[in-house]
Amino acid sequence: MELKAGYKQTEVGVIPDDWVAKTIDEVGFVTSGKRLPLGCSLTDHETSNPYIRVTDMRPGTVSLSDIKFVPDHVYPAIKHYRIFRDDIFISVAGSLGIVGKIPDELDGANLTENADRITSISCARDYLLHVLMSPLIQNTIESLQTVGAQPKLALTRIRKFAIPLPPTKAEQEAIAEALSDADALIESLEQLITKKRHVKQGAMQQLLTGKKRLPGFSGEWEVKRLREECELITKGTTPTSLGKNFTSDGINFIKIETLEENGKVIKDKVAFIDEETNNLLKRSQLREKDILVSIAGALGRVAVVTADLLPANTNQALAIVRLKTTGKIGHGFLFYYLNSLSIKKYIEAINVQAAQANLSLENVGDFAISFPSLPEQTAIATILSDMDTEIAALETHLTKTRSLKQGMMHNLLTGRIRLL
Repeated sequence: MELKAGYKQTEVGVIPDDWVAKTIDEVGFVTSGKRLPLGCSLTDHETSNPYIRVTDMRPGTVSLSDIKFVPDHVYPAIKHYRIFRDDIFISVAGSLGIVGKIPDELDGANLTENADRITSISCARDYLLHVLMSPLIQNTIESLQTVGAQPKLALTRIRKFAIPLPPTKAEQEAIAEALSDADALIESLEQLITKKRHVKQGAMQQLLTGKKRLPGFSGEWEVKRLREECELITKGTTPTSLGKNFTSDGINFIKIETLEENGKVIKDKVAFIDEETNNLLKRSQLREKDILVSIAGALGRVAVVTADLLPANTNQALAIVRLKTTGKIGHGFLFYYLNSLSIKKYIEAINVQAAQANLSLENVGDFAISFPSLPEQTAIATILSDMDTEIAALETHLTKTRSLKQGMMHNLLTGRIRLL
């Protein structure tokens, strides 16, 4: 393949002519952390010597939520194995390849033997950080994890990682700043989504218990067992029990792994059966607005069957709840109620008593549902659905932003796009 003018082929791929490929030991010094002496242990009691473990490491940084400390009398034995604010860490055992810099609060902390630090960095530190977090290095590390039961990154391996390097620190810093800005946007979206989810959980707790009534609604709520409001509570079976196999396409077959915790059906994970098998599994053929509840494995996941999923069938891990058309409970309200704290606690109580994680159809039919009039149910479901729509839009934005950042990383770290 002919190279574009002004670019060259190197061991790190195609880069601009004025860039170079260098190994980590050419731009910094890699050294290891240190374990505590035999017979010594970390403490929760705060000393002046924090200790960073792999479990504390996050991509780009270190979590401060559960930091342990080196006892004062142990510190002299490991005082030379510390990490500082201008260094970069990389995990080398357990979870390989977590890369980051440390918060100012941990400047001078002791570093676990399961991580190395890169110090005396001659290029822009944040540029090197982004390269180490990029697919160029992470894919190499990932390939090592398939080798051996307990893979470990050796110092010599890290020292010889090759990286693309722009000619000036100014260009390195400009690339790092652009990627850091993208990371900041991603983090802000993640935080906003977390906040919106908490707000929704609070709204569910208030609205689904009647603690907060919507304007214009009053009156007592009723309580009924779910079976009183259902035409059908049943479960399916697997095609293999009938001597049938799944197919490459055909009628949708929804399994527990198809259901996300947020009630969505992951269409990419839906299996398929042919029409003959679907006819044999007649009792578990799904209808629009059927509610599915997982009763084996991950208990209590809930989803509503939408028209775009039909025709569809399901197996014995999911209970099918089909409400009466003349009943007092609406589908939207019930969906959110089955995701409520009261139902989750009920399921947990049953699960604690059982040897295996399973719910029976009788257990599902026994769910106690507290509900107001249908108009108020509809109003509650609409509010919660609008919240879900807002969260879904933010999640879509987050996915697109992550994808854009990956594209930025590829273009900026290969010099396809120059900022200076």
